[in-house]
Amino acid sequence: MLEPSQIEQIINDYTDSIAQMTLGESKAKVDVNLDGESLTVAVTLGYPAKGSFDTIQSDLKALLQQKTDLTNIAVTVSSKVTKHKVQQGVQGIKGIKNIIAVASGKGGVGKSTTSVNLALALAAEGAKVGILDADIYGPSQPRMLGTSQRPESLDGKRIEPIESYGLQCMSIGFLIDEEEPMIWRGPMVTQALEQMLNDTNWSGLDYLVIDLPPGTGDIQLTLSQKVPVSGAVIVTTPQDISLLDARKALKMFEKVNVPVMGIIENMSTHVCSECGHEEHIFGAGGGEKMAKQYDVDLLGDLPLDIKIREDADQGHPTVVADPDGKIALAYRAIALRVAARLAKQGKDYSSAFPNIVIKND
Repeated sequence: MLEPSQIEQIINDYTDSIAQMTLGESKAKVDVNLDGESLTVAVTLGYPAKGSFDTIQSDLKALLQQKTDLTNIAVTVSSKVTKHKVQQGVQGIKGIKNIIAVASGKGGVGKSTTSVNLALALAAEGAKVGILDADIYGPSQPRMLGTSQRPESLDGKRIEPIESYGLQCMSIGFLIDEEEPMIWRGPMVTQALEQMLNDTNWSGLDYLVIDLPPGTGDIQLTLSQKVPVSGAVIVTTPQDISLLDARKALKMFEKVNVPVMGIIENMSTHVCSECGHEEHIFGAGGGEKMAKQYDVDLLGDLPLDIKIREDADQGHPTVVADPDGKIALAYRAIALRVAARLAKQGKDYSSAFPNIVIKND
């Protein structure tokens, strides 16, 4: 008969095939209760994986039946997202557990489309999610989310986020007309970002996805110095010129001690809708080479597909437009991998300690 600690080790060694990580690596909480011939196991994942609960549960039950001589085995799987470490000296934001920055270094690689589908995929896996459009000059999230609603303020101090497809959303595009240009200098842009982030009444978010503008300028510097970022994701295409700028974005996060969860290769391949011929228009294997070069994970690749563009332009991103389709499932797999790697990071225990106040009587 195996000891509870041995059973726990068996569970920790199990690999979630979609997350591509063992439960031990992602720091899942495992409770083992062995009572005579009955075994009860409760696994709490540190990342949302609603679509995988049944698979993990049945896999673990079969594994335990194989490794033990017990027949009365009950396994339950759930998830609970906790707050993770951020840059030293940066204060957390009320209503947000974790912030994920999505960057590219270069425009035109599909970063905004990836950001909104990533946020929707995290929500589809059971998390409470928000998205902040940090591109002040070229906000695109209002169009992609299919809403032009103006935010309201209930107390005259903080603004309420716009709700769309279950996401809490904020963008400068909600505050101005769609065709109005933002002719602002850098300090005004960074102030606008800080106000949208800090003065929005975010409520109970497990994740806030920030859709960054291209480059490594004022917005990115403000993000690294003043915004508590738990992790970053780099979006690139396989093209050499895109990878060159993606490397700069990755290096920027390394310099400011923000962990990079991995790389998403967008527009990886094109399949002709008429004949089915597959072609690597922008080259092949670029994201994988970059991931190996910088010792980060390739989180997944996405095709150059007209459906992705059409869905985003029509205000119905692919994850909600075709939730059971191949592309939506690819986004969900990438989202799960991002969240699992974030769960691997150290937890933020700052809120567990009381503030010490010294008074002179």
